[in-house]
Amino acid sequence: MQEERRNKTKAAKDEVLGSETVFEKIKGRTPWIFGKALRKPKILFPSLKRRRLGIPLPGKSIAVIGVYIILFLLQTGIVYLVFREVPALGSNQDGSPMFLYPDINESFIIEGIVASIFIFMCSIGFILLYQASKFVYNKSVAARYLAVGILLILASFITLQAMITIKLGQRLFNV
Repeated sequence: MQEERRNKTKAAKDEVLGSETVFEKIKGRTPWIFGKALRKPKILFPSLKRRRLGIPLPGKSIAVIGVYIILFLLQTGIVYLVFREVPALGSNQDGSPMFLYPDINESFIIEGIVASIFIFMCSIGFILLYQASKFVYNKSVAARYLAVGILLILASFITLQAMITIKLGQRLFNV
């Protein structure tokens, strides 16, 4: 009776291509290694009951907001600002305020914060592009998300490029 079952399962596995396990494939090609002494152990692990804590946990949206706040702080260069102790703003020789440090390797605090805001706007633009793909059947909502996302991405890209151009000492628009 058991042999009939074995033959049926073997025949069923032979009929379906790719249904045998990796161990069965290796065992068929290398009988001298595995033989009959090596077998897969059957271990039954005890089922443990986990105690549930009655502590209220924050929602997913609060966790996402926390991640975005940490991302924003890292983008501002908070570690750089703390260790280098850079000034908040500068001024020219005539006393007018300077918002962008003239060297590409240094920055003022306000410059880092402004650049971080624009990088954050760009990431929100990409999130809106992703949200637009969720509204495939509602084209007006998808078009709004798409337009606002592209606008945020382009505005932040152009502004950051302008900041870098000014920092390098070049003309802003080569017209």
